[in-house]
Amino acid sequence: MTAAAGGGEKRTGEAHAILLVSLAHFTNHFQNLVLPPLFPLLKDRLGIGFVELGFALTVANILSVAAQLPVGFLVDRIGARRMLVAGLVLSALAFIGFGLAPTYPHLLIAMAFVGLSNSVFHPSDYAILSAIVPASRVGRAFSIHTFAGFLGNAIAPVTLLAVAAAFGLNTALIAAGAIGLFVTVPILTGRSVDTPARQVLSGAHEPRQGMVSILTPTIIGLTGFFALLSLSGSGISNFSVVALGSAFGTPFSVANVALTVYLSAQAIGVLLGGFVADMTRRHAEVASVGYAVNACIVLCIGTLGLGPALLFAAMAGAGLLGGLIMPSRDMLVRAAAPPGAMGRTFGIVTSGFNIGGMVGPLMFGFIMDHGMPRWVFGASVIVMLITAAVALIGERRAWRRRRIAREAPAE
Repeated sequence: MTAAAGGGEKRTGEAHAILLVSLAHFTNHFQNLVLPPLFPLLKDRLGIGFVELGFALTVANILSVAAQLPVGFLVDRIGARRMLVAGLVLSALAFIGFGLAPTYPHLLIAMAFVGLSNSVFHPSDYAILSAIVPASRVGRAFSIHTFAGFLGNAIAPVTLLAVAAAFGLNTALIAAGAIGLFVTVPILTGRSVDTPARQVLSGAHEPRQGMVSILTPTIIGLTGFFALLSLSGSGISNFSVVALGSAFGTPFSVANVALTVYLSAQAIGVLLGGFVADMTRRHAEVASVGYAVNACIVLCIGTLGLGPALLFAAMAGAGLLGGLIMPSRDMLVRAAAPPGAMGRTFGIVTSGFNIGGMVGPLMFGFIMDHGMPRWVFGASVIVMLITAAVALIGERRAWRRRRIAREAPAE
């Protein structure tokens, strides 16, 4: 009875930690997608072009890349809950401040703070989950965590446009920031996300790795892979609404619904991908096939001028395939992390997201400002095919290393 009760309490603590970490991740992704749905409104209000708007996103990603590794060390040393609270408060104040004074200089300042806050979430979240959830269930925990992030992406466009239409642009921006303050409260009081992580991540007996031991070829390769993943999805997530309208005359409301369908399907694909990650070790091959098929779907979207029903179906298929690979991607990073360096490893690797985020907005903004909206999808297709090839090459090299390792003792 006592053992059963203890096991039940442990599972309850795991569930509570997953819930709180996922709630923080939901907020992070929601806030990361505050600007793109509001691009047309911000363009008119601020009197700027898409390149300037894209540059604001690039500023956020530059700051996030710069802070990612130091934040990873802080997560490993002082604990993840403190870092999560700091990230949530910082991003909340950034959006509230911009909502109170929406000018372009204020936008750049706000995005700088948003970039700093964004560097907190992945190292903190994955460090907590890896410390609390047993290996037999961590793949599904990762999938729930990632699902929450994509759910935030999916809800953001429709929610922000509805609030902006009803109450104005300023109110929509302030409300996006207030969400962060609301989520901070359960993180502050939820000890399940602090004590277990501190035991693993800040223990005095954990080995201290320097940069050389962390920056292995595998981790560097995964960072590049994450950058390609980010770049391949940047065009669709940030510019598909305006590209569909410019290229095919798709109504603004229809294009936003299509984006919501895409992001919602991504979230569903993430949940399914958690089971895929538990059933196979061929994670890179899953990613390669998924992205190759995805490229074909996105090519159709960018060339055929689909009607609403077919557009929704195609965006759903692209999102579903994109989501399937996410848990497997995270498992690859977890396996590559040295002992006691989970925060730093995820801090380094997930900086690839921000590297892609620095390039993507400027590239796709340049495409839009030069009257080539179809190339938003065309460029995405090219990057998806490169991503699929990189994943396949990486899997074959890993297979050769495993074969050599198995054969070595027999020689």
